[in-house]
Amino acid sequence: MKIKEKEFEQIIEELRALASDLGATVRFEKGDFKGGYCLLKDSRVIVINKMANTQRKAIILSKALKEIGIDNMFLTPRLREVIDEMVEVDEKQS
Repeated sequence: MKIKEKEFEQIIEELRALASDLGATVRFEKGDFKGGYCLLKDSRVIVINKMANTQRKAIILSKALKEIGIDNMFLTPRLREVIDEMVEVDEKQS
């Protein structure tokens, strides 16, 4: 699946809504870091570098959601495909 640059904003919003459904807070912060999922005083937090491009933000959110656990949740086929593709893109870049 080829995702157009302008679609990433909508994808990020869908991923943020999913994170919220899972009880995770998504924070966009400045700093010298990539971002990811962490537990902070029993709270699920996904921190994303505010300066990252939209594709990178989608990749970080996707990886964090996979880490939290979405395998047993109902997701639209398109959203599941996007998450899998973002994780795969990240693995190829690493």
